[in-house]
Amino acid sequence: MLPLVFAWLGAAAFAGSIAYFLFTYFVTFAGGTDVGSTAGSVVPAAANAVLFSAFALHHSLFARARVKNLVAGIVPPALERPVYAWIASALFVIVCAAWRPVPGVVYSIPPPWSWAGYAVQAAGILFTFLGARSLDVLNLAGVRQVVDSRRRESPRAAHAPLQTGGVYGVVRHPVYFGWTLLVFGAPHMTADRFTFALVSTIYLAVAIPFEERGLDDTFGPAYNRYRKQVRWRMLPGLY
Repeated sequence: MLPLVFAWLGAAAFAGSIAYFLFTYFVTFAGGTDVGSTAGSVVPAAANAVLFSAFALHHSLFARARVKNLVAGIVPPALERPVYAWIASALFVIVCAAWRPVPGVVYSIPPPWSWAGYAVQAAGILFTFLGARSLDVLNLAGVRQVVDSRRRESPRAAHAPLQTGGVYGVVRHPVYFGWTLLVFGAPHMTADRFTFALVSTIYLAVAIPFEERGLDDTFGPAYNRYRKQVRWRMLPGLY
């Protein structure tokens, strides 16, 4: 019973960290009216980049098979993914809570043109939702692995089956595409929002080639065929 509770609480922690980020992005980062003024923003922006890198490093390390095997040697194999969910959630909350305010506003689009930005953000949320739903969030959080172990079945792999249809027919990483639309679509782009959007998107762009090496190992020729079928990794027409 305790492993299942641990897994479900880990999934809840992940959902809570996403909710906290959305509050931070839409509320905490919304301040600022001095358009074009970003004086004194370099130092806090650099500090925030380092802060986010700590979270990103954890994400990258836990994606490596060697680290996964190391964790699975410390805790029961079915709990490897829930442990990741707990740590990732805690680090994401720390990033948002410890974020140093970056003064200034990069640009602000007035109504009615601002609605175009909101539409971009809505599209980002839709892409993220559809992409995440296809991956089976409970499997990624480790809940299904624990359920399988309690049933004395072989725990399911932490990865979902290869997705090639729907939003995965637009780009190979639609969740990352949705994230980019969400964080860059804000019509009122404060320096805080811009810094977070830039740092997080650069990390995703850099991480994708390494992630795809793991997908090659997991899915073999099927992923190579998919890569030829869907040209763009994250941004249609660009990357």
